[in-house]
Amino acid sequence: MTRPAAPSAADLERDYRGLAAQLASIGYIRAGSLALRDNVCGKAGCRCKADPPRPHGPYWQWTAKVAGKTVNRRLTPAQADLYRQWIDNDRRLRAIVQQMRDIAAQATEPLLEQAAEV
Repeated sequence: MTRPAAPSAADLERDYRGLAAQLASIGYIRAGSLALRDNVCGKAGCRCKADPPRPHGPYWQWTAKVAGKTVNRRLTPAQADLYRQWIDNDRRLRAIVQQMRDIAAQATEPLLEQAAEV
């Protein structure tokens, strides 16, 4: 049983540069999550406190950690669409950066050996 050949330094460099080029096409990024939520208000006698309760909503809500604190923001449907794009871009960015880290880890030993020969 033969082991598959390790990718060459040139192959790793090409793959790494290709991923770096993909980063340039990513638009705005935003961390966090989106969810549709129902809401209960504080007004006595409101329908959200009836039996059975009928909460307000659903409303789009963005949630994220900002400066170590959880932040929630209610959004219009149009704003939620923008946040969805930005969150998708953020996930794509993170995935590409992880792939770049993996390639860099593969290239580490060959590059160090090459530098030691000089």
